[in-house]
Amino acid sequence: MPLSGVAVAEPPGIPDEATARAQLGELTVAADGPMDGYDRDLFPHWSDQGDSCNTREAVLERDGTGVETGSDCYPTSGTWESPYDGATWSEPSDVDIDHVVPLAAAWRSGAADWTTDQREQFANDLSAPQLIAVTDNVNQEKGDQSPDEWKPPSQDYWCTYASMWITVKHKWELTVDDAEKAALTEMLDAC
Repeated sequence: MPLSGVAVAEPPGIPDEATARAQLGELTVAADGPMDGYDRDLFPHWSDQGDSCNTREAVLERDGTGVETGSDCYPTSGTWESPYDGATWSEPSDVDIDHVVPLAAAWRSGAADWTTDQREQFANDLSAPQLIAVTDNVNQEKGDQSPDEWKPPSQDYWCTYASMWITVKHKWELTVDDAEKAALTEMLDAC
């Protein structure tokens, strides 16, 4: 059951609007590549982060409020507010860890040419705004869609979401297509 009034923790590395616009201008515009050969398993994710914690558990702890964990690092209590829709959850099973730039979208925009090690680093990137705790069904609605096809239900988050998307694509030198770039530009106009 969603709760209300919990602060949202932000993933690291979210740029300001001016930086996001500059980064967007530096991205290579190209048509998406094919999905040939794509398999989610080619992006090993939820890797070990030390102290018995995997990447998912590390993000749950980072993005939650009042999170307590057991010896296996799995949260035993806490709350998570999803910035995508404003819902707040008290069960970690109601929360997905979203890859802001979905793995399949990364594949279509350059990751098909990466090594498995590079794809694992991308799928577990805790230093960029690539991973965020969100409502599970909202994440499932998003799927592997880019911002021209899907935007967070909360329009108040569009500026931040676009900035996150751009910075991840910029860091990992992934391409954007024309429709995606136009949608990102429009979303930055909400800043």
